[in-house]
Amino acid sequence: MKKFRGVFLKNEKEIGLIREANRIVSRILDELGENVKPGVSTMFFEDICQARCKELNVRPAFMGYGGFPYALCCSVNEEIVHGFPSKDRILQEGDIVSFDMGVVYKGFYGDSARTFAVGQVSPEAQKLMDVTRESLHIGIEQAVPGNNLYDISAAIQSYVEGFGFGIVRRFVGHGIGSHLHEKPEIPNFVPKGMTGVPLKAGMVLAIEPMVTVGSYEVEILDDKWTAVTKDRGLSAHFEHTIAVTSDGPRILSLSD
Repeated sequence: MKKFRGVFLKNEKEIGLIREANRIVSRILDELGENVKPGVSTMFFEDICQARCKELNVRPAFMGYGGFPYALCCSVNEEIVHGFPSKDRILQEGDIVSFDMGVVYKGFYGDSARTFAVGQVSPEAQKLMDVTRESLHIGIEQAVPGNNLYDISAAIQSYVEGFGFGIVRRFVGHGIGSHLHEKPEIPNFVPKGMTGVPLKAGMVLAIEPMVTVGSYEVEILDDKWTAVTKDRGLSAHFEHTIAVTSDGPRILSLSD
């Protein structure tokens, strides 16, 4: 493993292990999505994550990380990220729910997130999810050697704001590998007065736009973890882990 401006560059073997970690995450997210429906408690999804990690002999990446008490971040409606699963939180028709999940496989991390509709949702909620998902892929397209990190940020910001949605500033993407959070940070907007890192083959990045219907301002609830929109508007979250390669970006967090 080499370093470039403080960023770890991974070789093909390391990228392969990160790919396997993310394949497992993607399989778990597939199963979570298949079970999203009205009347289900959010703790049900935590139970799935715990069971699959045990079966596949991987460690939940988030459980215990900084004191986070669950394997799954489960965020409903105005909750942006880091929401707690709960037996008392029952999904309702028209909700949207975001799942952020990670595992550790042979010392390397996988990390991915998706937002799902619960039954029939409003046109506004559907548009929010569609734009957030598409902004992620538009950002990934910029992850090529020779580009700047902020080319990813600019592509996401331009697309999202073109639809009148907000981009959360408080939480950003990150490098990933043998640690869950590595350099560089990957904002979904272009910070003023900052210079981004040149992209180089071997970088592995977790890109994760978090998009809001209204203001992008954030509030943290009393549990010290759950982040919600300050105006309580809806929020969506999609994330892929990708490798920057000489042949272009390679999405690692896909199922078989």
